[in-house]
Amino acid sequence: MAEADPQISGEAAASGDAVPAKPKRKLGKLFLMFSAPLLIIIAAGAYWYSLQGQVSTDNAYVKQDKVAVSAEVSGRLIDVRVKEGQEIEAGALLFRIDPEPYQLEIQSAQAAIAGAQANVTTLSNDSALSGADIAAAQEDIAFTRATLQRQEALWARGFTTKADLDAARHGVNEAQERLRAAQARQREARARLATGAAVPGENPQVAAARAKLATAQLNLSRAEVRAPISGQVAESDRLQPGQQVIPGLPMLTLVESRSSYVEANFKETDLADMQIGQRAEVSFDAYPGVKLKGRVSSIGAGTGSEFSVLPAQNATGNWVKVTQRVPVRITLDEKSPRQLIAGLSSHVTVFTNEDKVR
Repeated sequence: MAEADPQISGEAAASGDAVPAKPKRKLGKLFLMFSAPLLIIIAAGAYWYSLQGQVSTDNAYVKQDKVAVSAEVSGRLIDVRVKEGQEIEAGALLFRIDPEPYQLEIQSAQAAIAGAQANVTTLSNDSALSGADIAAAQEDIAFTRATLQRQEALWARGFTTKADLDAARHGVNEAQERLRAAQARQREARARLATGAAVPGENPQVAAARAKLATAQLNLSRAEVRAPISGQVAESDRLQPGQQVIPGLPMLTLVESRSSYVEANFKETDLADMQIGQRAEVSFDAYPGVKLKGRVSSIGAGTGSEFSVLPAQNATGNWVKVTQRVPVRITLDEKSPRQLIAGLSSHVTVFTNEDKVR
């Protein structure tokens, strides 16, 4: 009895040690069952709390002011001074149109001015303005009236014929008609030399010719197309020497890269606490390590659907409510270390719990 089997004794000892380990395993499992959901709840609560006082969207894009440059006159393109991606300053020459047709227009307008001035000189020397015709007509009237008086006196005494008396009366009428015609020619000549209220002191014909000259000179100056703003040249592949330029048709685009901003399309439910002047943070998909500070500069006057070409019509029985997006402009407060390109996707966060500045 005293000498027990050592194998049996070892098993008994081992079984004796395992008995107190069972409650520890149960406690560990219970701890894991309750702690894991608790940690998830705590993490979710912390994440939710961190999102309070801010709204964000990834429906945002970099915007830059763009100007489509077109010619104001037609003609053949003879010279191109820019290329794709080139940075230029305002006033720089972009391209030139053949100026020869407009130089000929200037010469034609100058000839028209000379012709109008010569016409004015001719009108100034017209005899109708001198009054010579009027004076001659008045002398004829005086002579015919005197003749009529003599014929009437002779007719009263019976020393003339009825035919001579009628001829004298006819002569007076003809002289009066010649006087009226001379006066009318004088008024007409004065009217041709008159200056209107619109161009005082200058003959209308000369003024019209000068206007044609100014138009021709303006068209000649427009044969050289210059940059209206500073920026980067884009879409310049249309500029090919020899092609015909059509007025109003865009030939290239200038992108004002120095005035970049972000247009973020926020849900309408995110606008409750958003106001102009609130701080914003912008990151870019193209540059993961770049974050720029900005501010809300404007909130759109309408949703994107309101300004679409075909606005949605929801007056039907199967209407489904869709959360609308409102464009919000974010002005960047600092310069980007990387080049911002129009249209880049970005992520915008607006901090709505800070002081609101208008």
